[in-house]
Amino acid sequence: MAGRVTIDEGVVYGQAGGDGRELRCDVYRPEDHDGPLPGVLLIHGGGWRQGDRTQLRGYGVLIGREGYVCVAPEYRLVPESPWPAQIDDVRAALQWMRDHADRLGIDPTRIAVEGNSAGAHLALLLAADESLQLGACIAVYPPTHLVFGEHVDGSVPLIAIADDGGSLELEREVSPLLLASPSFPPTKLIHGSGDDVVPVAASFRMYEALHAHGVPVDLHIYAEQPHAFDAEPLYGRATAREMVHFLGRYL
Repeated sequence: MAGRVTIDEGVVYGQAGGDGRELRCDVYRPEDHDGPLPGVLLIHGGGWRQGDRTQLRGYGVLIGREGYVCVAPEYRLVPESPWPAQIDDVRAALQWMRDHADRLGIDPTRIAVEGNSAGAHLALLLAADESLQLGACIAVYPPTHLVFGEHVDGSVPLIAIADDGGSLELEREVSPLLLASPSFPPTKLIHGSGDDVVPVAASFRMYEALHAHGVPVDLHIYAEQPHAFDAEPLYGRATAREMVHFLGRYL
């Protein structure tokens, strides 16, 4: 991958709820491409309870070099701010990209969302919202079914985002698997078969659900790789190449 990327750090994209805390993002702009360019919202992971916007810096640079403006936002974490603060914040970041498309050099009709782990869960929830009209979604080792009650194949416990344990209604609201529909944008799922944090079955089940609805969907399983395998540079670069290829097909 070639080309230079300028990084604008700590750009304010909104305020958190009613407490007035500023929410910030980092913007990755390719220097050698003429706009308006497609945009990618990069959502970090961390189990909804930790992590920060710098986690996907490598993807911001690698994807940015190929002619995409990438925006990596922070979002409020549990338990500082209970659900749905997390999805509200990333939705606000997406809207900010569209509202400031001219200044950012983004084509507002060509925006994709990418996330890792908890960020991939949030990315899939954005993709499930037909009104957002996303061009594509990439989810890397995503939790797809947050279950209230007994574990089912591929699920993670709902208590991960709901300290009170949640409810069946919340399970339906926050599980991308249960929200799969024909309105999903083209989606790419990436997972390691050795993942003992988010079962690889989470991506298999999401693939099957989207495929059943006629959604263009790719699934790439990396043999024997654990959760967050792409933190290793070799896998990170390979995954970035996959992302760029997929984005080129649909944006």
